[in-house]
Amino acid sequence: MKNRISHRMFSRALRVIPGGVNSPVRAFGAVGGNPPFIASGKGARIVDSDGRRYVDYVGSWGPLILGHAHPAIVRAVREAAARGTSYGAPTEAEVEFAELLRDAIPSMEMVRLVSSGTEACMSALRAARAFARRDGIVKFAGCYHGHADSLLVKAGSGAATFGVPTSPGVPRELAGKTIVLPYNDVETLRTTVRRRWREIAAVIVEPVAGNMGVVLPRPDFLPELRRLTERHGIALIFDEVITGFRATFGGVQKLFGIRPDLTCLGKIIGGGLPLAAYGGRREIMSLISPVGPVYQAGTLSGNPVAVATGLAQLRYLKAHPEVYRRIDGLGARLGDALAALGVGRVNRFGSLLTLFFTDGAVTDWDSAAGCDTKAFGRFFRGMLERGVYLPPSQFEAWFVSAAHTERDVEETIRAAREAGR
Repeated sequence: MKNRISHRMFSRALRVIPGGVNSPVRAFGAVGGNPPFIASGKGARIVDSDGRRYVDYVGSWGPLILGHAHPAIVRAVREAAARGTSYGAPTEAEVEFAELLRDAIPSMEMVRLVSSGTEACMSALRAARAFARRDGIVKFAGCYHGHADSLLVKAGSGAATFGVPTSPGVPRELAGKTIVLPYNDVETLRTTVRRRWREIAAVIVEPVAGNMGVVLPRPDFLPELRRLTERHGIALIFDEVITGFRATFGGVQKLFGIRPDLTCLGKIIGGGLPLAAYGGRREIMSLISPVGPVYQAGTLSGNPVAVATGLAQLRYLKAHPEVYRRIDGLGARLGDALAALGVGRVNRFGSLLTLFFTDGAVTDWDSAAGCDTKAFGRFFRGMLERGVYLPPSQFEAWFVSAAHTERDVEETIRAAREAGR
């Protein structure tokens, strides 16, 4: 397969953009080859610069739950842009949007809009530290919460040690404020919190992990996390940048019946435009500037075009709950068929799924890291050649959208049978 225009564009990009891409997740280093450059998308399909069509399971990494160029989304963008793209001043739509989020996710008593999931998580942690008057935070190996310095951290030499930087440019002193624990390991969590709670301001977690591939929480993991944090005055932060409004209207916390202190949202709430939010308990959010001393600002926060688009998407999802039944059914059909191929393990949560190239169960980062990434790379290239566009990493989620059809799924299953041989 030779994508001449994409190949030429990638060569040009390499000269002016680090690695030729504006986010590392778009690079093909883990799977081999060069990325196709995408020219357009409609429904569940994308078209590259060479005119090749693909069934898309990236969906801009999650926000396009209605598919590419959904009429309600396109209309919202056009109408909002015609009124002006940015004011740097409050708008009615921002208030309506915050109220919609509060009503959908009652734990978000107050909301602050930002432009990215990284901003949301970074800002939520700052507020939590100010509220608790402690500096330490806990995160879990394999969970990703953006590229803020405190979060680009891997585990130290022991399971419950303070972390070390995973990226040059992150000060060791700052990484040293972060404790990295194994996801789903209740006993280590319990021991660490009991011993060190006086140091810990917040625990941040993906309630269903999506950044090491899809990994579901064990039944006792999140309830015990909530119990321990409440007991010791630690803020529990749910990072629902991937899961928020993906499985149901109201996020994972609604499904699991667990109320965090703070919630971070992104991607899907902007309908594909840069928009994110964090929010939670009123007494914590009241610390945020300008009413409190915790500074956080953004010139394009609550951008009117992004807010209008996010409102359009969330209102559509609220009015059409059948979307969730549909994408869950399609996800189940695809996941069951992939599992039947016998090439690996499938983890699925509604319309999110990952095919792990391993024989064992994947329950945490260590078990995910044991996957055969070379086998995944061969499978990925085989799927791409057959017109199916997957996330170019073993450790990512596939996203099924409401625009996918039974025909799309059957086409994907046929391609997987051939690519998995």
